[in-house]
Amino acid sequence: MDSTGTTGGRTISKRITFVGSLLVTAFLFAPLSEAQRYRWRDYDDKAVEWFASDEANRIASNILTYQGPHGGFTKNDEMVSKPYDGAPADLYSTFDNGATYGQLPFIAHMYWATEDRTYADACIRVIDYILSAQYPNGGFPQRYPLRSRYSDHITFNDDAMIGVVRLLQTVIEDEAYAFIGQDRLRGVHEAWERGLSCILNAQVVVDGRKTVWCAQHDAGTLEPRGARSYEHPSLSGAESAGILTFLMDQEDPSEEIADAVNAGAAWFEGSGLVGIRLERTDDDRIVVKDPDASPVWARFYEIGSNRPIFSGRDGVIKYSLAEIEHERRNGYSWYGGWGRRVADRYAAWLDR
Repeated sequence: MDSTGTTGGRTISKRITFVGSLLVTAFLFAPLSEAQRYRWRDYDDKAVEWFASDEANRIASNILTYQGPHGGFTKNDEMVSKPYDGAPADLYSTFDNGATYGQLPFIAHMYWATEDRTYADACIRVIDYILSAQYPNGGFPQRYPLRSRYSDHITFNDDAMIGVVRLLQTVIEDEAYAFIGQDRLRGVHEAWERGLSCILNAQVVVDGRKTVWCAQHDAGTLEPRGARSYEHPSLSGAESAGILTFLMDQEDPSEEIADAVNAGAAWFEGSGLVGIRLERTDDDRIVVKDPDASPVWARFYEIGSNRPIFSGRDGVIKYSLAEIEHERRNGYSWYGGWGRRVADRYAAWLDR
């Protein structure tokens, strides 16, 4: 039975995940690759001696061959075992799936360990790419240069913009990045401030009340926007959790940040779905009634009604997961425990 439920410093020991916990989900590598098991967190706690090793230098040298002409990196490429051997013109730059903002900390660690200017120059190219990709209002597209597609929207999907803004904050706060120069550091600081402002300004207001965020927002108006055919303008349970976590991580939050956090946490508290759970069978995912189940949250909620919405590749909005085709039903994260993460973090935030 299907139901949507009811809403009730140059310190080399710095871990590479200092950009934020979201980086642990950022792949260096392509799906189905032997190297898929590696993630950025696989280089956590590596000593300076490792970054100065032949192994690290080999890996870093391979990674740099994937740096595109604009300074960013591609996504989902297996970069560790071999250098790029394709056409240079095919290298594109993106922030999707942890790309670009994920590579920079690793390369910076290489520079700190070896003082090889090759790595410093590569870091500077990444920073310059990030600064050039930012919109005047502070937002970041999923991909730059722009392509007149949904990737031009300000993209919170898969933590793209939050990953970039977290990286900018790390560059500001970690004196080990002083090698990029004072002028560039000032640019980074200004970009971070614009990014924070954009996040606050993009929070969706419904009936006069702040709620959460869409996975994509218009680059000009900040209105919610869709992306792929099954990703409609909506309130996003997944991406909004990452945004709120970022805001709660800010020291000495301003009144604007506090208001945004309080409103977002309230939305999550009121949007949990009770009495259901997602059950995985051998070849399908179905929603079943379960009065004892913990609350879950939908990936997308309809703006206005706050009903969970689902969609297949035909782009038709449905209000039940069972109504969309098998491929999309099983090939996308439609439900999750995002609200529990927000609630736990919010409780700690209130107590600090």
